[in-house]
Amino acid sequence: MAPAFRLALLFALLAALSGGAALADRKTVCTITVNSADEKDMFRQKLPRDKFEFVELVEHGRPDWLASACQKRTQCDVLIISGHFAGTNFFSEAIDTQEFLPVDEMERVSCSDTCPGLFSKLKEVYLFGCNTLNSEVVEADSAEIARSLVRSERTRAEDGRQSRATNGRQGETSRDRMRRIFSDVPVIYGFSSKAPVGKDAAGVLSRYFQSASTGELGSGKVSARLLGHFTGSSLAVASGMRDTDPQAGYRDEVCRFFDQRLAPAQKLDFIHQIMNRNAADVRTFFDRIEKFSAGLTDEERQAPAMAVGLDGIARDRAARDRYLALVRETERPPIRARMVKLAGEFGWLAPGEQRDELVQVVNDVLARKSMGPAEVNFVCSLNSDHALNPELHRLALTPALADKAAQNAALACVGSAEGHARVLQALTSSDPQDVQVAQVYFRHRPIADVAELRAVAMSIERMPDGDAKVRALDTLAHHYISDRQSLEELVRLFASSESASVQRAIAGILLRSDYKAIARPELIRMLSEHRLRSGSGEDIIDVLIRRLRVS
Repeated sequence: MAPAFRLALLFALLAALSGGAALADRKTVCTITVNSADEKDMFRQKLPRDKFEFVELVEHGRPDWLASACQKRTQCDVLIISGHFAGTNFFSEAIDTQEFLPVDEMERVSCSDTCPGLFSKLKEVYLFGCNTLNSEVVEADSAEIARSLVRSERTRAEDGRQSRATNGRQGETSRDRMRRIFSDVPVIYGFSSKAPVGKDAAGVLSRYFQSASTGELGSGKVSARLLGHFTGSSLAVASGMRDTDPQAGYRDEVCRFFDQRLAPAQKLDFIHQIMNRNAADVRTFFDRIEKFSAGLTDEERQAPAMAVGLDGIARDRAARDRYLALVRETERPPIRARMVKLAGEFGWLAPGEQRDELVQVVNDVLARKSMGPAEVNFVCSLNSDHALNPELHRLALTPALADKAAQNAALACVGSAEGHARVLQALTSSDPQDVQVAQVYFRHRPIADVAELRAVAMSIERMPDGDAKVRALDTLAHHYISDRQSLEELVRLFASSESASVQRAIAGILLRSDYKAIARPELIRMLSEHRLRSGSGEDIIDVLIRRLRVS
């Protein structure tokens, strides 16, 4: 071999080795983009391609895209998640976007060796969503757990049992959960409250990259420069939970609900252990226990090991008694009702006993002087299948509350004809709170009687213009009105109204109803002549007029 050729070959070999080393040193930036791509695009634009490889984990049209990433054994050095955040999901504001990221799926990836590597090499996580590192607990849940802790301390003093899960916790925050999911990750960026929209965040990132070395990214060290550029926003930073963290034991127990290596019967056995702890532990894990039970198929329940486990729970009278005591002490009605349902699923309450418990829940709600729309929504939702209607005679109001709209709406949700009549009156009341109560009720129990619809339309016409009148009209907008007399009543109201908001609300009703029944040239002319404008541009009245013209 000629010396010149050998020298050229040597240089080629060195170049190949150098290129391979460069590729080996490239960091993998994984992106999960369920909303705006602005942040991802800015990272991609500013980072050199010879040092950073980008991998988008979301596969559009494929619901199991995260599992797909696991199967491909993708390993991320940096993770960027962009999406609106609602505590349980990252999601998109676009109606036609189907992709979203459940936090439970992130827990599964974090807790199971069935997805090796996806999070194991992470040095940094960027969470572009509101409240992703919020350190505040939901107040009501916190108070409920705090009460359980107080009861637990009393029980511990009496019998010496220890709580193995709470360690002083009084509720879980978004920050806690992200630290747990991204355990051992040195740097987690997120927002403690409102996050900037994607375009604004990308602008800040652009300025940051102009002044920062790309070597900062993926280093696993907090960037004071990045935090400085986001001054004025709620950007926060945390580190993933470590084995020495006081909550590490709790993380291990949470993982038992998500670890796919554990069979359902093993998870059920762990739940049985929790049920034999104190009230605080049961309340802390309740949401996950409920979700586990609801997710079991009939086939899984009938499997031999599961059947044995469920029978063991059903026969555990001590655990049953402690659990039912906790149910009856729980102050939030929605949680209490869910706990009653779970007791039935575990064989601790027969169907009749469940109804007894739920009747007591409703009676406790009815006794509240502060009862409002939220409580009406709860009772109507609780009785969506009308199963409590036969128990109406067991529900009672004190004389002081007998005329309250909210209490009557709740009774109407359980089949009270008298309550229904009172809510019809409340819908056209001068009290906005009563109108709001009626609005909630009629979303659950729409007006089906034509005579009632006519009476409501006439009563609304007599109401003074204002928020209460708009709310009453919005309630009718959830009904498909085909009665000609009711429609003509609304048209007369449109012509006489001096409020643009009222006119737009009427237009909304007509659009959702059988407007073709009254589509005449004089109607179109009247709408055009009497309409009130507030602002420029097309509104719902223009849409109505256009549809009437072509009908």
